[in-house]
Amino acid sequence: MPLTLNEIRSRAISFSKEWRGETSEIAEKQSFWNEFLNAFGIHRRRVATFEVPVELRDGRHGRIDLFWRGVLLVEHKSRGEDLTAAFTQAANYFEGIADEDLPRFVIVSDFATLRLYDLEGEQPIEFPVESLHAHVNDFGFLTGHTARPFQEAPQVNVKAAEL
Repeated sequence: MPLTLNEIRSRAISFSKEWRGETSEIAEKQSFWNEFLNAFGIHRRRVATFEVPVELRDGRHGRIDLFWRGVLLVEHKSRGEDLTAAFTQAANYFEGIADEDLPRFVIVSDFATLRLYDLEGEQPIEFPVESLHAHVNDFGFLTGHTARPFQEAPQVNVKAAEL
């Protein structure tokens, strides 16, 4: 059964507390992402893979830190590293991914900060990991929780309803 948004927020608070102060990409990135997805009620092994090999245009090879085909690509760095460079690295992996597997979302992180790119959107969303609970709606693509824009009912429908 899917989690409610309140349950996800509660899990996000626990996640943020657990990962406060972590610094080592090599030692902890996989645990970080397993627990991140678990906060949203997602079992990572069902949807995503770590260290996915990809061939780059210049013949070199890279490894995608976390890849959910057609949905999400994650590039993780140690605390304090440049997240813009991390996004550039992630974007370079796209040339080695089949068109039908290209993700819509990219997340880059250094344990302290999460930056979410919606490749069909405008600006990335960036915030400290401690604020994840306030941003769970931004990750609705993970759980199917989507915000619906409010639209006023046309006047003709209101008048018809009154009759």
